[in-house]
Amino acid sequence: MQIAPNTVASLAYVLTNTQGETLDQADAQHPFVYLHGAHSIIPGLENALAGKQKGDQLDVTIPPEDAYGLKDEALKQQVPRSMFAGADEEHIVPGAQFHAQTNAGMQTIVITAVEGDTITIDGNHPLAGETLNFKVTVLDVRAATKDELSHGHAHGPGGHHHH
Repeated sequence: MQIAPNTVASLAYVLTNTQGETLDQADAQHPFVYLHGAHSIIPGLENALAGKQKGDQLDVTIPPEDAYGLKDEALKQQVPRSMFAGADEEHIVPGAQFHAQTNAGMQTIVITAVEGDTITIDGNHPLAGETLNFKVTVLDVRAATKDELSHGHAHGPGGHHHH
């Protein structure tokens, strides 16, 4: 069976940046499973996987435009420390990540600088502006179930699990 809309693919992969650093990986024991055509993975990877089948291996280089987008300077801003009221002080440090509800939905916000009561935050995805290199092995491809299609995402073995 080929990867196509309404199929569920299980992948093993290693994701590296242009410096060769490993950013993420999945293996056969803990595969990455997704519903093809549901826009749940970056477009460049979804496009590269279309038509592949079990056992296929591919190396894919994805420019930022087809991954997490280019860095948007408008998403960097300075905010008062009071916006982090309730957060533990040790978490208000450069590199710390928070999830924030924004007009664009749930976003990861990264603190980039802390100067007294002024906190600089960056709402860009941590991989925005990065060219991504995937070394992928297709472990399995199967037809999606009715539940998966109605929910718009793959379910793990044994049914429906939300994390």
